[in-house]
Amino acid sequence: MEVDYLVIGAGPAGLQAGYFLARAGRSYLVVESGEAPGTFFTRFPRHRKLISINKVHTGWDDPELRLRNDWNSLLSDEHAPLFTARTPRYFPHADEMVGYLADFAATHGIDVRYRTRLVRISRPDQFEAVDQHGNTFRAKRVIVATGVSLPNLPTFEGVELAERYDAVSTDPDDFTGQRVLIVGRGNSAFETADNLIETAAVIHVVGAGSLRLAWRTHFVGHLRAVNNNFLDTYQLKSQNAVLDGRVVAIRRDESGYYVKVAFERVDEVVKEIRYDRVILATGFRFDASLFAPECRPELTINDRFPAQTETWESTNVPDVHFAGTITQVRDFKKSTSGFIHGFRYGVRALHRILEHRHHGVGWPTADLGHEVEAAVDEVIRRVNTSSALWQQFAFLGDVLLVAPDGNLRYAEEVPVDHARVAVPRGDFGPVAAHAVITLEYGADHDAVDPFEVTAGRKSQDDVQGLDGRYLHPVVRLHRDGELVGEHHITENLENEWDSEAVHRAPLREFLRVHLAAPVPALP
Repeated sequence: MEVDYLVIGAGPAGLQAGYFLARAGRSYLVVESGEAPGTFFTRFPRHRKLISINKVHTGWDDPELRLRNDWNSLLSDEHAPLFTARTPRYFPHADEMVGYLADFAATHGIDVRYRTRLVRISRPDQFEAVDQHGNTFRAKRVIVATGVSLPNLPTFEGVELAERYDAVSTDPDDFTGQRVLIVGRGNSAFETADNLIETAAVIHVVGAGSLRLAWRTHFVGHLRAVNNNFLDTYQLKSQNAVLDGRVVAIRRDESGYYVKVAFERVDEVVKEIRYDRVILATGFRFDASLFAPECRPELTINDRFPAQTETWESTNVPDVHFAGTITQVRDFKKSTSGFIHGFRYGVRALHRILEHRHHGVGWPTADLGHEVEAAVDEVIRRVNTSSALWQQFAFLGDVLLVAPDGNLRYAEEVPVDHARVAVPRGDFGPVAAHAVITLEYGADHDAVDPFEVTAGRKSQDDVQGLDGRYLHPVVRLHRDGELVGEHHITENLENEWDSEAVHRAPLREFLRVHLAAPVPALP
């Protein structure tokens, strides 16, 4: 079988890619090793509660606006099916995701070949992928949407003695009266710890560096409040603890496991502590082994993820692109590309990039004419309603394009890094200047306790939002490849930027000044 696009994996990213390819009438096939879409969610998270928001009752009718609080639905022009129609639970059961993905694939007739596990991908000319039955699939391009499928195991002495998050029992009764050490300090580690609070005698969670809380950093991969009950038991002296350090070694004898921990707070003092169970919850990594050496993507971030360009293309293998959680290397621990509510927009942007590169289809733009007021209207409309800019803060941006004759066009949801390359290159046609519009948190926002009143915030009536730390719109004007102006719209409690005096008038003045004539670049 031969196609233009071979999509590997029928999880959320693979199905999202399949939807856009099918809608564009492209030759494609999605292959999936499991018997149905979303095989990952049949096993993970282990304790079966999703921590992606599913807010059904928002008070809004606009389907685009509702996606700001619907973190599980995939994108479609039909706005259907929606995950919010399946369950009212704010943190749903993982089985709901399995059912939803099957519904999405069936509703849109996505071409998926199930029970097809690829064992080798080579590239004699086009890509050739061979499955476990010996069937060969040929493709001009590959979109890898397999996620991170291999455990990311540490390398300390005795690591093989520990149990793994992906295999350890989830029955709390199996840990009754035991002393348990959990290695790792992400959501999987604390999810595991919370599950054992009622039965285990002692629970320690160990990891290096400072514990990062999502409510402070705004990165949803850091520890979420739904998983942090364990911290309460630690701070209220309930026999549990968070150990700030790294595991040096594990040994075992007839009385249990002895774990050497080098504590960071006390100058690497090493203490050996006895436990009945040791569990590794240290995350996962990408499996590149099915690629032959001549087309194997190079890895990055401790070899956990494939290295990628600003178009989500392998840095060393042309025409291998990535979709889904493995695209988080582009905004690692900053924005939301590692999660459905982020990468669904990334897949749409990737599709638009591929459409332009291989099929001559330009990025969709709206013609605004020559009047600055039309640009003000469009920017204000978008920052008040866009789900993509909201979810992919500082990563995706709308682009206001200024032609040499002053005509204005507007392109939505362009990766900021891609705009830096594509606009000067001419991908969007002749452009004399352009503005990138994003939603962003302010500088050092994670250095401030959001619940500390004395920290203070910008007044919502302040027309200069430069010092705002909360999410707010930012407009950056570029001319001849140089940044020549930057405007921050002040933050607002309800994220409504529609005041004439506070929001529209300062934006209008900024655009009038910077679009009128060339000005020197900012230092």
